[in-house]
Amino acid sequence: MREPRVIDEYKTARIAPRRVFPQSFRLGDVLYWVQKEPAFGKQGVFLDARVDTPAGYDTAVAGMAELASQGVRIVAPPMFALVKLDAQQRIVPSEYAKAARAAGLDLITWTLERSGFLTQGGGYYYQYVTPVINDEGDVYKVLDVLAM
Repeated sequence: MREPRVIDEYKTARIAPRRVFPQSFRLGDVLYWVQKEPAFGKQGVFLDARVDTPAGYDTAVAGMAELASQGVRIVAPPMFALVKLDAQQRIVPSEYAKAARAAGLDLITWTLERSGFLTQGGGYYYQYVTPVINDEGDVYKVLDVLAM
């Protein structure tokens, strides 16, 4: 059984469910909200850290339709999982992003502004596109792909 306390706090404070996007790194929490607190669960956000390993990334990509069938509507991986480089070294949507959209899932990412200096490749959040990240303005190239 998952803890319903966070949703109980919103209810006690009389915050309308449409204003709340509860989020968790634990899929079970999101599924609990979807099943037991559907007014809040329909905007529940699964913070998808599975992508931190190559095997986890592949599992995440392969499981998008299953997430959607369980009632998850929004996934939020770290930013690097949503972009990659194509053969011409252009930043393009990743397999993860395409699979999520194909399953009808909405995407939120974390985090655009938390990276290291872009003159040094950007670190963790830019790891799949580091070879083309050279200056602070490159954040807009990534942002453009994310927006599209």
